[in-house]
Amino acid sequence: MSRPRASSLIAALVLAVFLVLPWGLSGYWVRVLSSIFMYAALAQSINFMAGFTGYADFGNVVFFGIGAYTTTLLMTRAEIPFVVAFLAGGCVAALAASVVGVPLLRLRGHYFAIATLGVLEAVREITTNVAFFGGGMGITLPVVAEAPEPFFRLIYYAMLAAVFAYTAIAWWLTRSRFGYALRTIKSDEEAAGVIGIPATRYKVTVWAISAFCTGLVGGLYAYWLKYIEPPFVFDIMISVKAWIMMLLGGAGTLLGPIAGAFLLELLSVTIWGQFLRGHMLILGAVIMLTVLFMPAGFMDLVRQRFSLAAVVANLRRNRI
Repeated sequence: MSRPRASSLIAALVLAVFLVLPWGLSGYWVRVLSSIFMYAALAQSINFMAGFTGYADFGNVVFFGIGAYTTTLLMTRAEIPFVVAFLAGGCVAALAASVVGVPLLRLRGHYFAIATLGVLEAVREITTNVAFFGGGMGITLPVVAEAPEPFFRLIYYAMLAAVFAYTAIAWWLTRSRFGYALRTIKSDEEAAGVIGIPATRYKVTVWAISAFCTGLVGGLYAYWLKYIEPPFVFDIMISVKAWIMMLLGGAGTLLGPIAGAFLLELLSVTIWGQFLRGHMLILGAVIMLTVLFMPAGFMDLVRQRFSLAAVVANLRRNRI
């Protein structure tokens, strides 16, 4: 069997398993898996910018919040159906990325990273202090008429669909001319300009794609919780967690963000259940050790078939 066909078969089997799972799991585990899928989708969205293009978008959660607020406002103020409001949230997030991307993506390195944090703080302050956005009191979404179990299964499947769709985009980036151009920009932006790649246009385009995907997840999250406020949806820790997942799995890889989301979230749930008070300390130590043993991410270790020589090489590279 050829490798592409084998990969397609494995993907189909994994999808079939996840499609059946919510019918045999408790509500708690359906919620845990939905959360894992949400963070996997966010980590994959960040991967478009950081993994393929090399730009550290630390304030990526701003598009999550924009998507959440757009979806909520359209549903509550204009009584627009969720599906339309949800898609509009992604479009508004992409538009925002396109507008701020033209000036910000001329910056590089830590200057760009700090600028994205500035945008996040500015948007959060606007939503907190403007009455139209609900201010600090937040906004409550319309109550869903469905029973809890079907509704939570709907969220589960929607988050799962986002993971598969965003991974398909990552797959396209690994094989398309557009993706090759992004990786050239990551390797050497000056050289990319010399060979005729319009770096700013490509960076703005991929940032808009990343923002659209992030905004959709934000809208779905708002619909899931039924209540949003600025500290919830513009929380920098959402970005930090998604970033750790991407790095843990392997930045710039196809399945790294998904593997990182499963590893970190399941590890967090397990440790939290066993060590209620010291779980953050233990989780931090585990992450630190993982970075030392797998600096290129979990998928790199898988690629090397968990070779002991690879682990030793990683330790030497970190001078341990």
